[in-house]
Amino acid sequence: MHYFIFGIYPYIALSVLVIGSIARYERDPFTWKTSSSQLLRRRQLVVGSVLFHIGVLTIFIGHLFGLLTPLWLIEALGISHEAKQILAIVVGGAGAAAALIGGFMLLHRRLFDARIRATSSTMDIIILSLLMFQLCLGTLSIFVSLQHINGSEMVKFMEWAQAIFTLDPRAASYTVGVSWIFDLHIFTGLTIFTLFPFTRLVHLLSGLFVPFRYLFLRPGYQIVRTRKRAAKQAAE
Repeated sequence: MHYFIFGIYPYIALSVLVIGSIARYERDPFTWKTSSSQLLRRRQLVVGSVLFHIGVLTIFIGHLFGLLTPLWLIEALGISHEAKQILAIVVGGAGAAAALIGGFMLLHRRLFDARIRATSSTMDIIILSLLMFQLCLGTLSIFVSLQHINGSEMVKFMEWAQAIFTLDPRAASYTVGVSWIFDLHIFTGLTIFTLFPFTRLVHLLSGLFVPFRYLFLRPGYQIVRTRKRAAKQAAE
């Protein structure tokens, strides 16, 4: 199971994430949206959404650079593993707190507001609940990290993450013996990646794909008419 989670599942999750997202954007572009419920209940959405997005983006960027920055570069910059571990705990903890508060607000309105519940799909509730579960796991893992303040556990995950992208067959061996909470945290994160193309989370990629498409690919024509002109043409 350890070998599957750390050696095989990452490639399955990343493949589904990339191929599934591209396929959805090309085949079902009109489903590529956030399906915002702002018009149904705005106040709680604004506060919850801002906190949730700031928290999640902080955590994501922290994980991205924290895991994929080469060890030699960190050492060349004179940053100790202990200092990096403390920084990760502080920044990650702050991001997790914001994301949890905002996420519970969003989940509450989606579950207990009758109108929003009626416009929510099953996958909307599943993915938001899964994200909240993942945030709770990440928060609990902070307490485990405090027991390894020297950064030794963090180095294991850095070696593992970088081994995945360099196709190192020994990737799973780098995390042998880590706490079960990290196993569950990684497994849940990879599961979110796997489900990503089939949820509203795809809108997060719009900031990358859409500008590229319109800058470098030839866009189609868009006919824009005023309401008066459209009504006149319809009457004719």
